[in-house]
Amino acid sequence: MIVHMPAVQQHILSILVSEGKISQDIANQLSTESLATGETIEDILLKRRIVTPVDIAKARAKSVNIPFVSLSGKAISSDIATYIPEPVSKKYILVPFQFIEEKNELHVAMADPLDFQVIEFLEKKSGKRIVPYFSTEQEVKQAIESLYQQNITANVTEALKERADIQVKTYEAGHLGEVIREAPIAQIVSSILEQSIRIRASDVHIEPQKGDTRVRFRVDGILQERLSLPRRLHEGVVSRIKILSDMKIDEKRIPQDGRFNFKMGNLEVDLRVSTLPTIHGEKIVMRLLQKSGGIPPLTELGLTGLGLKRLEEHIRRPHGVILVTGPTGSGKTTTLYSVLSKINNTKVNILTLEDPVEYEIEGINQVQISPTAGLTFATGLRAFLRQDPNIILVGEIRDQETAELGIQAALTGHLVFSTLHTNNAAGAIPRLIDLGIEPFLVSSAINLVVAQRIARKICPECKSPYSPPEETKNALEQTIGSYLPKDQPLSLYKGTGVVNNVTCKTCNGTGYSGRIGIFEVFPVTDAIIHLTLSRASATEIEKTAIEEGMLTMKQDGFLKVLKGITTIEEVLRVAEE
Repeated sequence: MIVHMPAVQQHILSILVSEGKISQDIANQLSTESLATGETIEDILLKRRIVTPVDIAKARAKSVNIPFVSLSGKAISSDIATYIPEPVSKKYILVPFQFIEEKNELHVAMADPLDFQVIEFLEKKSGKRIVPYFSTEQEVKQAIESLYQQNITANVTEALKERADIQVKTYEAGHLGEVIREAPIAQIVSSILEQSIRIRASDVHIEPQKGDTRVRFRVDGILQERLSLPRRLHEGVVSRIKILSDMKIDEKRIPQDGRFNFKMGNLEVDLRVSTLPTIHGEKIVMRLLQKSGGIPPLTELGLTGLGLKRLEEHIRRPHGVILVTGPTGSGKTTTLYSVLSKINNTKVNILTLEDPVEYEIEGINQVQISPTAGLTFATGLRAFLRQDPNIILVGEIRDQETAELGIQAALTGHLVFSTLHTNNAAGAIPRLIDLGIEPFLVSSAINLVVAQRIARKICPECKSPYSPPEETKNALEQTIGSYLPKDQPLSLYKGTGVVNNVTCKTCNGTGYSGRIGIFEVFPVTDAIIHLTLSRASATEIEKTAIEEGMLTMKQDGFLKVLKGITTIEEVLRVAEE
């Protein structure tokens, strides 16, 4: 029973004006159009994309004095789903999202919270006082799918019953593992892992909070809260993961590391597991590494034009150092793997020293460092030089000793790849000098420097063009003015997160799906060598590199914005210093 009275529509319109979502002129035009066509003001607003469905839902909620709740990114505790069955949720487009025990209140997000008959029915069915909230239909449907998926609710309910029993039972030492292997807890862990693979998560965080246990998934570099588990199940879930990872389940005072494999259909992932004691219990982070799917070629990573040409030229050289720089999680290792895959053949001996070995590449000798056993980057690199290598990859240059050995290897006829933590490509040279390497050695050994970040790509399913505001046009003009289209209106793209008024399944309503690299690539030319010998600053080196044709990361990112690959917001998020 959604109210479509003209007075209500006019009230919604006035709220949108008062909150600055639309101007009074547009409001007057919409009122006239609504009277002439018979369409509701809401339908016209949505059709023309003047405001978002969330803006309309908020205004509608305010017009009838009912609170609004956004369910996007909101984790709903699995045990709440037991109060309202899934068929009821789907039929009436509503979802419970919070239970206040002391008040016996069940808070329910509804597409139509003015349907008082449904509210009365829910109160009889659940035995709770229902507090209705407005939300958008698409967010409610998405929350229903997320809450009831994989039958995790049934597993949680069953596990809670078992936990209640466990509280009054005594188990002998050595037999706790049998309890943890029982179906409900095992199924909950399996459901979490299956969901992480399905949504392409790179990491899963299981975090004990003061209340419930929060489960977050890192998708395309951004953490998303998707699930909440009752606190009583936390130790069981942690212990189950510890058993799978071959950790000590009775050791809760110190961090532990482990690993295991998980298979879903044809997909197999390698999970690196880390535990950390916190004030509320042990936190677990699981990193998912795909064992299938292969390593993407350089063009798929986002390297194009002169940058790609320069990199391909330098990886064919027989000796020298090629550095890839950027912060943790910027895709440096993937770029290096892609390079190694390109030059890997039976005629060369390639050795890698990594922490840890993330992907196995056939035909390459990969070594994982083990500081506890005395195998560090420096000691491993010394051993490599006695193994008749052609190409060496050192996972990271962290200290003077590793830097000196890497440069010495390059000067004695080896091609060396490594990574550095610097903000941009130009910063790599002063950084090596700061580590204690003489400028003449740096200038003699370094061939090429690449800096990179990873930006999210626009979802192809809900991609939509739009005309950017003046400030965006100005930002583009200042950064890549010569590349902008002349004598035609500028059109950019973004992901709406909605397909046919339903949350996009490909991107889960975020508007982004997948990631692309943005790069700076510059070779060490005579001009750069001169600057290195004079201990020039990163700013001076960057200025010269730009004069010699280098695109900055921001410029590379903005060019990808023009091509409709990513958004200007994403580029600024990852590349703005």
